[in-house]
Amino acid sequence: QVQLVESGGGLVQAGGSLRLSCVTSGSTFSSSVMGWYRQAPGKSRELVARIGTSGTTVYANFVKGRFTISRDNAKSTAYLQMNSLKPEDTAVYYCHVDTSPYDYWGPGTRVTVSS
Repeated sequence: QVQLVESGGGLVQAGGSLRLSCVTSGSTFSSSVMGWYRQAPGKSRELVARIGTSGTTVYANFVKGRFTISRDNAKSTAYLQMNSLKPEDTAVYYCHVDTSPYDYWGPGTRVTVSS
């Protein structure tokens, strides 16, 4: 059974930084596409960033230049480095594993950015 555990969320002032981690187990991590999504109150879940098996990355326009997604296959862990945080980045951040045809979600970690 695939399990994902996110960590690193918290409260930070605008302009600050946080690093999210997603540790996975039970899957072939190196052959999985990893993604970070977020869901703000009253809004739909949206893609933040995604990293492929070869390291190719995709970012939402609203985080380009501020967030960096990375992966460590040896540790079965994906990361999201978030810099220059804005109040509008406040949301629950979810880790996603795509091991087509199956995919899995973590329980989420809350990020709150104060102005």
